[in-house]
Amino acid sequence: MPRSVGGGGESKPRRVVALGGGTGLPAVLRGLRHHVGNGDVTRLTAVVAMSDDGGSSGRLRKSMGLPPPGDVRNCLVALAEEEDLLSGLFQYRYAGSEELSGHSLGNLILAALTEQTGCFVKAVEVTSRVLRTVGRILPATLEDVKLEARLADGRRVIGETRIAGCEERIERIALRPGSARPTPGVIESILEADLVVIGPGSLYTSLLPNLVLDGIAAALRTTAAPVVLVANLVSERGEAAGLDLVDHLEVIERHAGAPIVDAVLANEAPIPADVLERYREEGASPLSWPARGHRRVRVLQRNLLAAGRKLRHDPAATAAGLIEVWAGLAAARRVG
Repeated sequence: MPRSVGGGGESKPRRVVALGGGTGLPAVLRGLRHHVGNGDVTRLTAVVAMSDDGGSSGRLRKSMGLPPPGDVRNCLVALAEEEDLLSGLFQYRYAGSEELSGHSLGNLILAALTEQTGCFVKAVEVTSRVLRTVGRILPATLEDVKLEARLADGRRVIGETRIAGCEERIERIALRPGSARPTPGVIESILEADLVVIGPGSLYTSLLPNLVLDGIAAALRTTAAPVVLVANLVSERGEAAGLDLVDHLEVIERHAGAPIVDAVLANEAPIPADVLERYREEGASPLSWPARGHRRVRVLQRNLLAAGRKLRHDPAATAAGLIEVWAGLAAARRVG
């Protein structure tokens, strides 16, 4: 049965919450940032997955017991008032073969502030004030969690990096420990939202880690806000290979325990042939809403492609699509 989508009589989604990780969440935030304060959005909150165990983030987790800062750092830059000036500094990655090699400066700043303040959330808040971000960034959890995948053959794979490279079909994603709690403010922001955005991002390693965190799925089932899935542009290699967008939706809702997605925002623009060929050589193919569809969700297809040879969501087009989806859902609710 479809969820009862509320939102009152507002003509715009005033309070927006975006959940995800990787490179997808910053693209959504970068677009929505320009709607904050112009009458569309009054409060923007990012809930960032905390299961990353690779690269600089993974090293800092092991050496300092720090929550993985990389995805949080990318979100801070995306929401910074002076993004062009600060992104080069925060994203600067040390080269060479010494101890600092591979670490980004932004990760090290967050690590230093965590030591100084005694709390990762406070470190993020301090950094947000310095960067003058236009939204709030919340790590999904402050506990030391590991991602676990149960495969179709019953085997279990532990760790986000290993799962991302897994070629076997995944039956279920979970967090260890299963008792890990969301960061204070996460559940409240979802319940108070006018619009909740999930994605884009890697299905099993960026989107589901938030949904399987204790309490978040229940909040998504309860909130009166419409939930919109921003679809990926191309299929994924490894753990989600062969899944179309309806499959993505069904996997998300199986993990959430109920139908939670009210609408899907998908790309309809053709991918340039030379770019598409390169991605196909890597095992990826375009994702569009399939003809078999899904009987319940509203689907909006727009040109979401950013310029360039890397396939990325255009922030402005994605944000405009989200506002349009929200308006369509609100209009349907009023008529209904």
